Amino acid sequence: MSRVIHFEIPAEDPERAINFYERVFSWEIQKWEHADYWLVSTGSEEENGINGAIYP
Repeated sequence: MSRVIHFEIPAEDPERAINFYERVFSWEIQKWEHADYWLVSTGSEEENGINGAIYP
């Protein structure tokens, strides 16, 4: 199965959203040091697709 192509997820409570997506989809999520913006890795770099982000 291919990965998601592109996305950004707006969230009123980013920490809650992060917990949900990590638990349900096993995504790896890390905070970007320059802003309230969390970078999302949806899968292996060998798979088709691109990563995304969560922001308030």
